[in-house]
Amino acid sequence: MAESPEEVAVLVQRVVKDINNAFKRNPHIDEIGLIPCPEARYNRSPIILVENKLGVESWCVKFLLPYVHNKLLHYRQRKQWLSKEELIDITCTLLLLNPDFTTAWNVRKELILSGTLNPVKDLYLGKLALTKFPKSPETWIHRRWVLQQLIQENSLPTLVTKGNLEMAPTERIQRLVKEEMDVCCEAAGRYPSNYNAWSHRIWVLQHLAKLNTKILLDELTSTKHWVSKHVSDHSGFHYRQFLLKSLIGRTVTDCTLQMHNQLANPQTSGLPKDEENEEAEAACAEDKRPDHPLLLKEEVELCTDLINTYPGHETLWCHRRHVFYLQYHSKNKLSPPTASSTAADSSDGTLNNSHPGVVFGHVTQAMDIDGLIESSKQGYTQETKRLKRAPAQDSASLEVECRFIDQVLSTCRDVEQARFAGAYRKWLASFLGQ
Repeated sequence: MAESPEEVAVLVQRVVKDINNAFKRNPHIDEIGLIPCPEARYNRSPIILVENKLGVESWCVKFLLPYVHNKLLHYRQRKQWLSKEELIDITCTLLLLNPDFTTAWNVRKELILSGTLNPVKDLYLGKLALTKFPKSPETWIHRRWVLQQLIQENSLPTLVTKGNLEMAPTERIQRLVKEEMDVCCEAAGRYPSNYNAWSHRIWVLQHLAKLNTKILLDELTSTKHWVSKHVSDHSGFHYRQFLLKSLIGRTVTDCTLQMHNQLANPQTSGLPKDEENEEAEAACAEDKRPDHPLLLKEEVELCTDLINTYPGHETLWCHRRHVFYLQYHSKNKLSPPTASSTAADSSDGTLNNSHPGVVFGHVTQAMDIDGLIESSKQGYTQETKRLKRAPAQDSASLEVECRFIDQVLSTCRDVEQARFAGAYRKWLASFLGQ
C-alpha cells in the first residue's frame, strides 16, 4: 500500500484517471457508492464499474480525498497551477466523495461562466452525488444556480439530444421540469424528510414551470402514491399543501384577470353592465380550470384513509388541519396566499414548516396533545359550544370533521391516535371560535 507522498500522488492520479475513464466508457452511470474494503487485497484499480453503477473501494478514500482537497486549495491560493482539464477531473472526483465542499462547486461555476464546462454536465454530476448524499445542501444550491444559467443564457437547446433538435421551447422546459422532478423524487426516497429535495421541487415549479396549472395537477396526482407510502414525512405533505395553495390562488387570479379582460374588451362595451358581468363569469366558468373544492375534498378523503390505515402519525393530522384551513378560506371566498408569498419562495428555496395559521396571517394554537385524554367535562363542553357557533357556511364540513373525530375516538386502540384526534378537536374549537 502506498505510504510515501510520491506513492500517494501516483495512486491518486491513477484513481482520478480511472474515474474519468469510467465516465467515458459508460456515459449512462446513474449511481455511485462506496464498497466496504478496509485494505487493497489485489493489485487492481479501486474503481469498479458494473452496468450503470460506479463503486469506489473504501480503502483508497483516505488517500484520495485529502490529496485532491489540498490540491484544489493550493490552486485557489495560487500556490499551484492546474489546467482546466485537471480542474474538471479533480473537482469531479472531490464532489463525488464530498459534495458539500463549496470551493469545488465555485471552481466549476467559474468554468461554466468561462465557457469551458457545459452546465448540463454539472446537472449530471449533481444527480450522481445525490445518489450517495441525497440531502447535500451545497449540491441543491449549485443545481439551482446551473438551472438559472440555463434560463438566463437561453441554453435550453443544449439539453436536447440530436434526435429531438426540433423540440419546441415549451416542450424543452417541460422535459427539464420532469427531469428535475425525477431527481427530487429519488433523493426524497433515499433520505426521510429530505426538505432540501422538496424545497428544490417547489423552486422548480416556481421558476421553471411558472406554476403551470397542468403541471401542478400532475404533481398533485403523482405525489399521492408517494405520501401514502411515507406517512411520517412532513416535507412531502408540505409539498402537497403548496400545490393546493398554488392551485387555489391560480384559479382565483386567472378568473379575476379573465373577467377584467372581458369587461375591458371594446366589443362588449355596448352591452349593459350586468350582461357584461354575466358574460365574463360564464367565460371563466367555461374555461377548464381546477375544481379546487373537489381537490380539497379528495385531499380530505386521502387524509381519512391514511389516518385510519396508519394510526398514530402526527404528520397526517397536521396535514388534515391544513386542508380544513384551506377549505374554510375557500368557502368564505378568502383567497389564501399564492405561491410567491409562501416561505418556499426564497433565494435558497427552503421549506418553511410553520403552522398554517402563521402562514396565512392568523395566530392559532399549536398542536397541544398533552393531557387531552384527562381533560374535564367542562372543558369539553366549552369546546363543543364553540364548535356549534361556527359560521353557517362551514357547518357541513365541520359536521364531517366532528363525525370523523368521534369515529376515531370510538374505535381506535392507539393512545397516540386518540391524543391527536383530541388535539384536532381542540384546534377546530380554537380556530372557529376566534
